[in-house]
Parts: sequence; structure tokens; C-alpha cells
Amino acid sequence: MPLAGDGNLKVISAFFLIPRQADLDETFSVLPRMSYAQPFLDKPQRTDVLLMSPWLAPIMWEGTFNRDILNTQYRQKNLVVGVATFAVKKYVRFIEGFLRSVNIFFLSGHRVNFYLFTDHPEKVPSMKLAPEKRLFIIPVESYSRWQDISMNRMDIISSYIRNRWRYEVDYLYSMDIDVQLFEHIGVEIIDTLVGTISSWQYTKPRENNSYERRPESRAAIPRGEGDFYYAASFYGGSVSEVYKLTTACFKGVTEDRANGIEAKWHEESHLNKYLLYHKPTRLLSPEYYWDDELIRPPIIKVKRLSSVRKNLKEVRS
Repeated sequence: MPLAGDGNLKVISAFFLIPRQADLDETFSVLPRMSYAQPFLDKPQRTDVLLMSPWLAPIMWEGTFNRDILNTQYRQKNLVVGVATFAVKKYVRFIEGFLRSVNIFFLSGHRVNFYLFTDHPEKVPSMKLAPEKRLFIIPVESYSRWQDISMNRMDIISSYIRNRWRYEVDYLYSMDIDVQLFEHIGVEIIDTLVGTISSWQYTKPRENNSYERRPESRAAIPRGEGDFYYAASFYGGSVSEVYKLTTACFKGVTEDRANGIEAKWHEESHLNKYLLYHKPTRLLSPEYYWDDELIRPPIIKVKRLSSVRKNLKEVRS
């Protein structure tokens, strides 16, 4: 930038502005009048649990939000949420229980597209869903090993986002088929990038979590690092962020395969590596994926979602 001085021009610095355009739309929505308990800064709703991560991502617990306010705000945005789930081989037995529970408890009153991948479309039961919910049955090939089914989910989700879902939904969540919901899971889960903290490892120090530690794996997390351990059974976010996540994770899976390596907990290991270096913007507490084999401590006030009890060896054979 030239400056006038004693007749000589001097350049003290040069820089370029990147063009930006702010949205100056003057239309806006107004919340209706509502009656609810007043919040107070000196009266936190929960003092027994961590409510905010060190990077300022909220952690969802029972008693920390008002669903009526959230629902009112959410409806003004006219959004559609997608859920991807896989029922391959013997896992088709869990389809009916899954659909019945999500129809009642998942984003009740809001638009949801369920994308069910299965190698047995003919075994999907006929079921009437709520008017705002739609089911899409998508045939998919089976694999000889359950580990391959698990790890290829990332690739399938990434491909469908790129070719289809980015035109159909605003947010997308991946959820295991062998689960049932027992309490409402609502719009408190909606955010840019969302991870669910594992019910098995939420009190463990990072040294004892089930991260992949072998440096030769693309899922490796160096010792001394790690925030929370996230469950691959339930994660999601905006379509664009889930696309980045699934694409990156499957790339890691592919590179591991080329090197003859399989991560300790398959795609879940790659998910944890990704979420360590791409921090989630919202965390779901273990309420959102509780394992019934565990004794529920007082901090788990509700069990929203839980895996179905089963003989893992038999169902995976």
C-alpha cells in the first residue's frame, strides 16, 4: 500500500482481501409466547456431570434443555433429517423392533427419512409409520465377515451422500439396527458434527480407552492423546460434515487393508481418530447409547437408547 511522504512512494505492506458476502436477508422468525421456568446463572440445572467440553461443545444430558423451546425453534427451519441403518444377514431380525421404537421416540413430530440397507428386502415387515416419517429400503450386498459389513458402511454412506442424500436431507445420522429407543430423542441432537460418548468407557482415563494405538494403523491415536471414546453405533451431523467424516474414515480403512492391518474396533477406531482431530460441535451423553449389561449410576437419569440383548457370536455367524 503506497504512502505519500517526502515525495517518494514507499510500500510498507501488500495484502489481498478475499471477497465475502454476508446474508442480509431482513426476514426473520419470531418464537411464540411460551411459559417456562426462568434460567438463572447461579442455579445450574446439573452439577453432577460435565455439561461442556473443553472446546465448548455442549454435552446433552437429561434436565439440561427445554425440548418445547427447541422444537419451536427447529420447526421454523423446515429441515429434514436422515437416518442410515444396516440390517444384513441375521441382523434382519432386529428391523421390526427398531422401526417400532424410532417411529415413536425419534424426532417425534419432525420429518425423518429412514434409509434401511439390507440384503433381504423381502424380510422387511410392512409397517405404518407416522405421517412425517418415510422408510426407504435399499438393497445391499452381504459380506462373508461381519467386520467387513461394519467397515464398508462408511463407504456406502459416503457414496449415497454424494449421489443422493445431499439433495434429500439436511442432517444425517448413522444408527445401529440392533437397538431400541425407550425415551424421546429429539432435536437436541441436531448440530454440525455429533458424537455419542460410549457408555462403557465414559469414566475411564484415556490410557485405558479402547483406542487403536498401533502406529502402523491409520486409526492410531498416540498415547497421551484422546478426549472421549465415541460409539460408532450413533453419530451424525450436517450432510456435508458426515460426508467428510465417512470419506476420511473409509480412506483410513482402505489404507489399512492395503497394509494388511485391521483396526482394533474396525470403523469405530477410525471414527475416534477422526473426532479427536475434528472436534464434534455437540456431544451426546451415554444416555443416548446405554448398554443394559451395565449398572446404571445415578447420573444416568434416563436410558434413551440401548442395544438389544443377543448372542453376538450367533448373530454374527
